[in-house]
Amino acid sequence: MVHHVIYFQLNKTTNDAALQEMVRASRTWLLKIPEVLTVRSGRNLDTESQWQFYYSFEVDSREKLKMVKDDPYHLKFREKFIKPHTHNQFGMDFELDPSRELKYS
Repeated sequence: MVHHVIYFQLNKTTNDAALQEMVRASRTWLLKIPEVLTVRSGRNLDTESQWQFYYSFEVDSREKLKMVKDDPYHLKFREKFIKPHTHNQFGMDFELDPSRELKYS
């Protein structure tokens, strides 16, 4: 299982209402994708942090991760809700099964 996490830096013009909508939209849009098993998203409690918003999701494999990244729901979510309110991102992928060989993820 693969856990995909992305942190975002918000634009200075992004307000609390837009941030709340990003949190809601991430859960709504990403859960429409059949390969996505779980979704998490939220805003940072540390208001001084450069990474003020994140979302993450889990999929069964690297192949499914590629499928999700190319899925129309994911692309539309990114274009409509993420792109207008962010200017930088940092992402990581984690293997959740320590006994599984990484090349088979």
